[in-house]
Amino acid sequence: MIKNNTQKYIVIGLLMVAILFPLFTQNNYYIHVMTLSFIWMIAVYGLNILAGYTGYLSLAHAGFFAIGAYALGLLTVKAEVGFWLALILAPIITTIIGFGIGLIALRTKEHFFAIYTLCVGYVIYLLIDKWDSLTEGVRGLMGIPLPSDIGPISFESNIAQYYFILIVLLFSIFVIYRIVNSIVGKKLIAIRNSEQLALSLGISTKKNKLLAFVLSTFFAGLAGALYASFIRFLGPDIGSTNITFDLLMYLIVGGIGTLSGPIIGTLLVVWLSQNLQFLQDYRMLIFGPLLALLIIFSPRGIVGMFSSMKQNIQQKRDLRQKQLKKEA
Repeated sequence: MIKNNTQKYIVIGLLMVAILFPLFTQNNYYIHVMTLSFIWMIAVYGLNILAGYTGYLSLAHAGFFAIGAYALGLLTVKAEVGFWLALILAPIITTIIGFGIGLIALRTKEHFFAIYTLCVGYVIYLLIDKWDSLTEGVRGLMGIPLPSDIGPISFESNIAQYYFILIVLLFSIFVIYRIVNSIVGKKLIAIRNSEQLALSLGISTKKNKLLAFVLSTFFAGLAGALYASFIRFLGPDIGSTNITFDLLMYLIVGGIGTLSGPIIGTLLVVWLSQNLQFLQDYRMLIFGPLLALLIIFSPRGIVGMFSSMKQNIQQKRDLRQKQLKKEA
């Protein structure tokens, strides 16, 4: 595995490019796509805590993303709560719901856990779709406001929203970096590697798995709230299982259980998908086999592939040095 320092430098390098990106292009479409990518990255980082570092694959992530989005939308549009308060409350509401679901979901394991969370995600989608009086159903929830001004700082322009969401992404990555490099992170990795061994070491697996689940839902809710304020319209489709599988694909392509994987995977898949839009539904004929090949030949994603290449080069270099010493 690539050392944490190397991954940290990759993340810093990519984020420097993101900071400078609006200076090199005035194209609103590109800025729009990049901003959406940042929102997806936050959700993927949340999924990575649970699937990558704990080994539990949740298929309800789109549901939690939708809860965060609708929480902000309903609070601002129907309850007329101020934007910033709603932005704080939305991920908290998602986390509380996630805590209740996690208490039950984590009584199951492996594929039973995945099936249970898939059902939970579908129930959330149905609730949004059918509860017209609350969510407006298929008509959608409209009129979600932009972030309120902070003194002289206005968020009406695309570039202002771009930097606002980028700052939230940076903060999220910092928090997640601290978590995965803390004692809590080590416990999660121990659970992923062997739950029985973790138990024998005195690690409370139930408590730590629930913590990972709750953290995962928090970042999903935060990403959903940002999505609602950016798009300003919500429909039931944001809670569909397709969104869950998209997030999972971003994570797998980049590198599950890595720090830089969510950034690389999301950027690559989102931009590749955008460039294949002219093929409409047929683009999956190209994209699907590419994804299958990646999973077959590099199950640890792009970051894992570069990690393996680096290890091979280092092994060959060490072997060459040993041969030179013998010859000398």
